[in-house]
Amino acid sequence: MLTLQDCIELSDLSEDEILAIAEHEHVPEMLAVEMGCYLCHSPEGDRRIRHMIADDIKHSREKGDEEHTAELRSVLKHYINEHHGTA
Repeated sequence: MLTLQDCIELSDLSEDEILAIAEHEHVPEMLAVEMGCYLCHSPEGDRRIRHMIADDIKHSREKGDEEHTAELRSVLKHYINEHHGTA
């Protein structure tokens, strides 16, 4: 049986990237893993994931949550550095 952590490790995304997708889509982590894995391997997926994380940053900033905003900016930077349009 695969655990959630096993699935995250197979998804080509970091746990923080998965959590950002889950936050954006308002879905459980496991569904975000499946969605993220699919998007990583689709033509428009890179752009969509970047947009989701950027949207999360915008909403966090609007709520005044500077700590979460900084965390999400770090997630976006990591995503861009690791995936740089290779989806």
